[in-house]
Amino acid sequence: MNPVDPIDTPVDPIGRSRTVAVVGTGTMGQGIAQVALVAGHPVRLYDALPGRAAEAADAIRVRLDRLVEKGRMAAAERDAARGRLRPAAALTELADAALVIEAVLEQLTVKQELFTALEGIVADDCLLATNTSSLSVTAIAGALIHPGRFVGLHFFNPAPLLPLVEVVSGHATDETTATRARATAAAWGKTPVRCADTPGFIVNRVARPFYAEAFAVHEEHGTDPATIDAILKESGGFAMGPFELTDLIGQDVNEAVTRSVWEAFFHSPKFIPSLAQRRLVESRRLGRKSGRGWFSYAEGETKPAPHTAERADAPEYVVVEGDLGPAGALIGMIREAGITVRQEDEDKGTRLLLPSGGQLALADGQTSAEFRDVVYFDLALDYQSATRIALGAAQHVEERTLKEATGLFQALGKQVSVIGDVPGMIVARTVAMLVDLALDAAAKRAATRQDIDTAMRLGVSYPLGPLEWNEKLGRDWAWELLGNLHESVPTGRYARSLALHQWSYAAPQEDGS
Repeated sequence: MNPVDPIDTPVDPIGRSRTVAVVGTGTMGQGIAQVALVAGHPVRLYDALPGRAAEAADAIRVRLDRLVEKGRMAAAERDAARGRLRPAAALTELADAALVIEAVLEQLTVKQELFTALEGIVADDCLLATNTSSLSVTAIAGALIHPGRFVGLHFFNPAPLLPLVEVVSGHATDETTATRARATAAAWGKTPVRCADTPGFIVNRVARPFYAEAFAVHEEHGTDPATIDAILKESGGFAMGPFELTDLIGQDVNEAVTRSVWEAFFHSPKFIPSLAQRRLVESRRLGRKSGRGWFSYAEGETKPAPHTAERADAPEYVVVEGDLGPAGALIGMIREAGITVRQEDEDKGTRLLLPSGGQLALADGQTSAEFRDVVYFDLALDYQSATRIALGAAQHVEERTLKEATGLFQALGKQVSVIGDVPGMIVARTVAMLVDLALDAAAKRAATRQDIDTAMRLGVSYPLGPLEWNEKLGRDWAWELLGNLHESVPTGRYARSLALHQWSYAAPQEDGS
């Protein structure tokens, strides 16, 4: 049976009267313990460093008090939870646990030694789980006598607040183990998704282009970090930009995840790390925690503003060739702005002709330099609600053409950022790569399509799941953009996956998809 295929017979979650033990009492360990505690379980905390478990228990009790103060928990519930929480001085005190979750150092030997010791302490029906985000679940379980009861339970930080849990089946994980773990996470109020033991699981695998494409545009001197962040948020609909987000996560942490996935996929160009980010790590500019990363966080320092074009006059008219594909909403918006729209034969293409004689085209993976007088505009999640649009142009583009393109979007109420001649722009190439990796993960049975989209929306707050986005953009959109990008940058990074190739050529379904 494939690890992401559920069994037909329902499996009950671990009973609330049964003990849940957490080993490792850092931020993540405390968060997981709090989740199990609030769900009604007796909870045991253990840490190899003397006194740490008791300190963690005190910290959890303080957070429970805060929940009561905020009206999110009744005082009686808090008091009952306090009574169920107990620090353990030795691993042997976890003998009655029905589930042990570790959140210790991300080192394979450390985790293997821990679970080898636990295997001789807990009962045969106890589930053993790792919260690893980067190591192989299969490899950790490889040291066990009974690896069938071992599973990955990857929570996201902060665990009490974020709903997603990746339930990871190792090569030897029993299906009943994974199903019970999933049911238990659901009983705790979480949204569990099933996935196979592949590098990065779902989120850390599929999310790599969100960072990588932004860093690549920066390294190519397409534009600056503040502008890239603004475009992805205000046009792409993402909650945070990749530069500010990695400064929050920590450049060392984010780069380590990228490097781990890249190495696990045998140095695939799809996951190649960023040299610019490596230099940040080497110089100890790790982000907020060090006071400087992509941006400075020194006292009194203000974050750089994104590049925003000066006001320009809107063109009196535009000529529309084709339906503009994913940007079709612009036609009605242009009319509503009082600009005359002349529509020509749809067979001629998907572009706007400007009075200058130049053209305005949606990002398609090609460069402006390949054409005489073409300005590209970036993809938007929703052109109606987007507050910023990126334009890209080669140096030889006529100044009048660029000003007319700028004025057009400003007349629609958008701020405009003019970037360099970047193939695929910013939002478009990022989304196309997310789609490609998501389709590849689904085709290789790393997870179901539904779970991939759920994971990306809940785990990293994407406005749409990549596969949902792909359906919205159309069958050929990502295929054509990545094909053009691969011709422009033939490193293998933008080579279409077999899954994308097959999906694009598959016969449309009855719903037209």
